[in-house]
Amino acid sequence: MAGWRLRRGDRPRSVLIGLLAVCVAALIALRTGRATDFFLLQLASNAASGLAWAASVVIRWPLLGVVVGAALGQRGRWRRDPALLRAYGRGSWVWAATYLLRLAVFVPLWLGGQVLALVVARVVLAWPLVAATLAVSWLVIRRSLPPGHPGLRHPVAPSDSDGRPGT
Repeated sequence: MAGWRLRRGDRPRSVLIGLLAVCVAALIALRTGRATDFFLLQLASNAASGLAWAASVVIRWPLLGVVVGAALGQRGRWRRDPALLRAYGRGSWVWAATYLLRLAVFVPLWLGGQVLALVVARVVLAWPLVAATLAVSWLVIRRSLPPGHPGLRHPVAPSDSDGRPGT
């Protein structure tokens, strides 16, 4: 698979990271003697990711805002816009929920030793879920912004007390 990905034009570093993750997962399964333990790394990764997305909202640095803000070249300007901060927080909860959904599916299958079901769930809850999450989080952000808001590309800073726009 790594050779195929390299030939397809994927970045060598991402291919190596993926290969390393598979090797670590295989070593865990070999060490424990349980095929289902191949998925332990993925369970831990989903738990950590869900926690990171949720914590980012709680500390008012929603990861969705960090990612989109960086992609739009805004640095942290989006954080000074209360509407955007709220919208990105709501959108980030959608991402946190996807990791919780994965855990809700994977953990019972892992506990039950259902290797084939874990493989199927991993495929179904990969790119199709990411695509759905992108769509839903975009919808949540759009609906969270008040009417007349200029959108993601144009953060609105709160006004100063003298009526001039803030910086």
